[in-house]
Amino acid sequence: MTESSSPYISSPRVTVLAVQPGDPPFRIVEIDGEMVRMAESMTDVILAAAAAGITIHDLDDPDTVRWVGGGKLTWRLH
Repeated sequence: MTESSSPYISSPRVTVLAVQPGDPPFRIVEIDGEMVRMAESMTDVILAAAAAGITIHDLDDPDTVRWVGGGKLTWRLH
């Protein structure tokens, strides 16, 4: 398979992992594959990215943020 015929797979710099138990529950934010912060909200994700020099214009853009175990509105365990 050549590159032109292979599907595009985005590799965003920001990854937000699944919700972890805690009081309150939180999600781990990774930047370039390294854990940088525990986030309790979307704002925390934006702040973590900004601290790394990354501007997030759209939290739904898969080229910018990869959400694991739920999207941007998932902040509680089910």
